[in-house]
Amino acid sequence: MKKRQLRNLSFLLGFCLLFFFPCSVWALPVGVHHRHVNSANKIALTFDDGPHPHYTLEILDVLEEYGIHGTFFFVGENVLNYPDAARRVAQGGHEIGNHTYHHVCPDKNNCGAVLREELAQCERAIQQVTDTSPKLFRPPQGNWNEELYTLAREQDYDIVLWNIDTLDWAHTPAEQIAEHVLQRAQSGDIILMHDYHSNGCTTTDALRQMIPALLERGFHFVTVSELLGTK
Repeated sequence: MKKRQLRNLSFLLGFCLLFFFPCSVWALPVGVHHRHVNSANKIALTFDDGPHPHYTLEILDVLEEYGIHGTFFFVGENVLNYPDAARRVAQGGHEIGNHTYHHVCPDKNNCGAVLREELAQCERAIQQVTDTSPKLFRPPQGNWNEELYTLAREQDYDIVLWNIDTLDWAHTPAEQIAEHVLQRAQSGDIILMHDYHSNGCTTTDALRQMIPALLERGFHFVTVSELLGTK
């Protein structure tokens, strides 16, 4: 009982700090990350909602061209629908994270049992297709609550959010995405992008503008686990 009360208090404190001090390094409870400041100019590119049979491959081509690795948060049903794309991500040495099986956000209609199965089903799909076991979890749309936090931590997941949203999901022009990132980039950033789109994708073109400019500034691209120092 005391352990549960302490955990609840820790969560409440983290939530309050996040609300009142969103940029504080103390803003999030243990195991939840939105950036990780470091002295080596390391930053992480992350891609949500894939894999996609076309856009994921385009993104991989750009990353491989520059010899860098990203972190892909996969939706389980997309892994099973497009296994070749998922396998290429794994074979390229990129990191794969859990993004639920059906892209489900926690809300009043999704009880703990539903969320638990979403995590487990996505993990099984990733293991089946790529022979890897995800250790990172990104809640769809970045929505999380105490229940989801508890479930993720019970299954040894770190929750990964972000501190730069490129808005590529809104089909923002590539030039605007690149300008937005370049104006804000700092050591420790976790940058949110997407490799699953409908009606066109500006992400690849944005990467072609962002990556060389950031490399020229001395930034080093790493996976999220490498950024956090857990790999």
